[in-house]
Amino acid sequence: MLALTENVTDIVKKLAEEVPEISALRIATESDGESLSVSPADHAENDDQVIEQDGATIYVDGPASEFLSDKVLDGGVDDDGNIQFALGQQA
Repeated sequence: MLALTENVTDIVKKLAEEVPEISALRIATESDGESLSVSPADHAENDDQVIEQDGATIYVDGPASEFLSDKVLDGGVDDDGNIQFALGQQA
């Protein structure tokens, strides 16, 4: 299962506090089958895996959950306020 760093859980919780219609982030496979997208979400879709960690929720669609099963999601906010995410291999 995808693991989340403290940075990511803090980002998701802050987004949910600041924008009430966002309760989570959703990671989904793009139509090309090769890329992933991350977007704000207010609910899980039918085939989503729900990851809850330290008060943060991430929804991951079926195909993406397979690919991400041994990964860790990290993130940060740059000086301009842009959120950036990175994937790494779980130890």
